[in-house]
Amino acid sequence: MGGNTSTASKSSENQKKGSKMTLLAGVQLEKFDKSKVDASEALAGKIVGFYFSAHWCPPCRAFTPILKDFYGEVDDDLEIVFVSLDRSESDLKSYMKECHGDWYHIPYGSDTIKELSTKYGVSGIPALIIVKPDGTTITQDGRNDVQNGKSPKATIAKWKSA
Repeated sequence: MGGNTSTASKSSENQKKGSKMTLLAGVQLEKFDKSKVDASEALAGKIVGFYFSAHWCPPCRAFTPILKDFYGEVDDDLEIVFVSLDRSESDLKSYMKECHGDWYHIPYGSDTIKELSTKYGVSGIPALIIVKPDGTTITQDGRNDVQNGKSPKATIAKWKSA
């Protein structure tokens, strides 16, 4: 019984922080070191960038270091969630080790990957979908904003005001 009270308490805390995102309710996110965290806790009150990418994709490998640098300047205001379209878990891990930022990813093979791809109509990669803390879409073209924005802080300010 105590676990239910704790979960209810955490849900209440997240709502106070402004997180209403139910899209990833109950989903465990991972870091490269295999540590896991509940998505609703990790993303509470933050702008989220769902990064659809794969190691086999040359444009993805070109954009990922740019996104890593961008994230390094704004990580308090933004969480990136890597949605891997890699062909194997070892490809995903290799790609993350090679050039990713210290961001979360959806575990390899999770049904959530297909659900997110469908929800956001992702038909090509790399794709960076930016959403508000409540899950509503800010832009389907976050990649363009990251590559062509005036500065990372200005881009975050633009997303926050959307």
